[in-house]
Amino acid sequence: MFEETKIEKRVEIEEFIKFIKEYKEEQIECTSHTFFRLSEKQRKIYTCDELKKILTQEKPFLVGFQYNKNYAVFYKHQNKNLKLIVGIGDRKVKIVTFYFIEEWQIPKI
Repeated sequence: MFEETKIEKRVEIEEFIKFIKEYKEEQIECTSHTFFRLSEKQRKIYTCDELKKILTQEKPFLVGFQYNKNYAVFYKHQNKNLKLIVGIGDRKVKIVTFYFIEEWQIPKI
């Protein structure tokens, strides 16, 4: 399991941003898995709309492509490190899950 979520290669940030901009907002969705790590209080703050906004309007500081074919996208958001796991298909972008990580958890790729 852990091997699949390891980052296979680094993705150029500008390339990723350009790629995401090709999708309309209604093509970006959250899954039932997206919020499973969160408390009720956190679910009120980090809605699917909020995550879409981060994905489409904020600039990540690191993007990696994982062995499981998902993207790990890292943002500085409200002075925290936010990691979004994103699956990209032909017609949809799925926000698989997200969580806040410590500085030491940022991969060195």
